Amino acid sequence: MHDISIEPLDGTRYHVAVSAGATQTTHEVTVWPSDVEHYTPGGTAEELIQAAFAFLLAREPQEAILPAFEVAQIERYFPEFARATRGRA
Repeated sequence: MHDISIEPLDGTRYHVAVSAGATQTTHEVTVWPSDVEHYTPGGTAEELIQAAFAFLLAREPQEAILPAFEVAQIERYFPEFARATRGRA
């Protein structure tokens, strides 16, 4: 089980820490308002980030997640991302 903590840095950037046992990784994630509407209509940036990390962690180890990325980049690697996140907010 992973513990995911999200801390806003500014209006679009977030610091995300992922912990599982003794392993911790940190990530800087950019989320634009248009991303929230596209991936989690009616949701928040934090809900989208939570959904994004749950999605990624189901597919790869936390150490494989990029240290900095825009949330929309996920769809380039995993085309099913949009379908998986809609309705999760």
